[in-house]
Amino acid sequence: MTTPLVECVPNFSEGRDPAVIAALREAIASTPGAHVLDVSSDVSHHRTVITFVARLDAAVPAALAAMRVARDRIDLNAHAGVHPRIGATDVVPFIPLDGTTMQQCAALAAELGARAASELGIPVYLYEHAAQKPERRNLAHVRGSGFETLRDIIATDPDRAPDFGATAVHPTAGATAVGARDFLLAYNVYLGGEENLPVAQAVARAIRERDGGLPGLKALGLAVDGQAQVSMNLVDMDRTGLHAAYDAVAGQAARHGVDVTWSEIIGLVPERALLDAGAHHLQLRERAEDKVLEARLRSLAPSTPVPLLDRIAAATPTPGGGSAVAHAASLAAAVTQMVAGVTLGRQRYAHVASEMEVHLETAQQLRVTLDALVVADAESFEGVRVAARLPKGTQEEEQQRATAMREALLHAAAIPLETARVAVDVAALAATLAERGNQNAVGDAAAAALLAEAACRGAALNVRLNVSGLDDEGAARGARLASQARAHLDTASLHARLAEAAAERSLSQTP
Repeated sequence: MTTPLVECVPNFSEGRDPAVIAALREAIASTPGAHVLDVSSDVSHHRTVITFVARLDAAVPAALAAMRVARDRIDLNAHAGVHPRIGATDVVPFIPLDGTTMQQCAALAAELGARAASELGIPVYLYEHAAQKPERRNLAHVRGSGFETLRDIIATDPDRAPDFGATAVHPTAGATAVGARDFLLAYNVYLGGEENLPVAQAVARAIRERDGGLPGLKALGLAVDGQAQVSMNLVDMDRTGLHAAYDAVAGQAARHGVDVTWSEIIGLVPERALLDAGAHHLQLRERAEDKVLEARLRSLAPSTPVPLLDRIAAATPTPGGGSAVAHAASLAAAVTQMVAGVTLGRQRYAHVASEMEVHLETAQQLRVTLDALVVADAESFEGVRVAARLPKGTQEEEQQRATAMREALLHAAAIPLETARVAVDVAALAATLAERGNQNAVGDAAAAALLAEAACRGAALNVRLNVSGLDDEGAARGARLASQARAHLDTASLHARLAEAAAERSLSQTP
C-alpha cells in the first residue's frame, strides 16, 4: 500500500537572490516526509515556484518552514516584479494526488492558514476549494490590486478582512493566499521583442475566459527580459490543454502579423498534458498513452514501485553513492532488528527480554531515519545542480552563484555526515547484540556492524569530496564537517572490531 501524498506549489516573491532561493528550497527539503521535485525562478517576474510532494502529516510543516524563511528574508517594500503579488509567500496551493482528496487538501489549507497567522504573524486568505467565502474562490479576487493596495485598505474594508490573522499586513511579508485546487498548468508563450507588448496584451484579452475566451484560461500580456510574453494559467486542462492554449496564442498573434518565438512550462505538469499536446499536433487517432513504451512497461506492474537498486543502477546522477551507503546502513539496521527479534521470546535470554524490546524499537527507528537519508542525499545533489545553473554574467551574479554553490555543497556534505553519525549508532547496536543477543545470530550481528562501518566509511568519503569543492569562505566550515566525519568513522570502526571479536570468541568455542 502506497503512502498518500499531496502536492504543494508555493510561490515566493523572490527570483533574483540565489541564497534566498536555496534557503527556501532547503526549508522544504529538510522537512521529514517532504520531497522537492522542482524549483523554477524568474528574474523579471521576481518569483520562484517550488513544487514538492509530502505525506499528509508533513505538508503543512514543510510549507510553514518555507514561509518562515520568506518572512525573514523577503521585504515586499523593496520588491518589484511584473507578476502580481500580495506576499513574500504569495500563494500556497495544495493539490490532491492519488490517495488523497480535495477535502483533505482544504483541511491542510485551513491548518496552514491558522498556523501562519498565529506563528508567523501573516494574515491569510483561503481560496479555491478551501475558500470560506464564495467570492474568494477566485485567486485574482483575493490578490486584488496587490500588496500596496491591500496594505492601505485591509484595516478599513470589511471585504478585505483575512480568514486568519489580524486586519493588518505583515510589514515586510504582506499577506498570503492559501488554497486547495486541481492541477494548474503555468505556461508562457513569447511573441518576440518587447515592442510586441501591445500585441501580447491584446492576445491575452482575446483568449482568457473572463473576456469570453477559452474556458479555464487566465492570461496576461507582460514584458519579460526584453520580450513580449503571454503569461497563462490553465486551471482546467480537460477543457483547455497546452495545445489549445498555444494554438490560440499563435492564431491571435498572427492576426497582428506576429509569430510565436518560443514557449515554456513553469514547474511540473501531469504527463498526459504533454501527451495530449503531442497527439494533437501529430493528429494521432490512437490514444497517445497507448504508444508510449515506458507507460506500457509501467502497466505491467502498476502497483509495484521501481526498486531502489534499479534506480541506483540507472544511468542517472541520482540516487548515487550517498544514497547507496545510507541504504547499506539501513540494511545493517534491519539485521540488528532481526537479531533482537530472534533473541526475544527465548527462555535462555529471558533475562535480557526488556533490553531486546528497546533494541528492537531502536533498530526500527534507525531504519526509518536512514531510509529518509537515502532520499535526502539525492535531493541535496539536485540543490548543487540548481546552484550550478545560476547565471554568472556579471560580478554580482557571479557572487550570488558562488554563495549559492557554497551553501549547496555544505548541505550536500551535511547529509552524508548525518548518515555517518547514524551508521555509528547502528554499529554500536550491532556490537551490543553480538555480546548480549542470541549467540546463534552472533555472525549476523557482526555482519551488521561491518556493514555499518562500510557505510560510515563511504559516507565520510562523500563528506570530504563535497567539501573539497568549497571556496575559501566555506573552507573552514567544510574542514569541521570532514573532521566530524573522521571521528564518526573511528567510532564505527571501534564498534565493528568489538562485534568481530564477539564472533571470533564464538568460533573458538565451537566444538
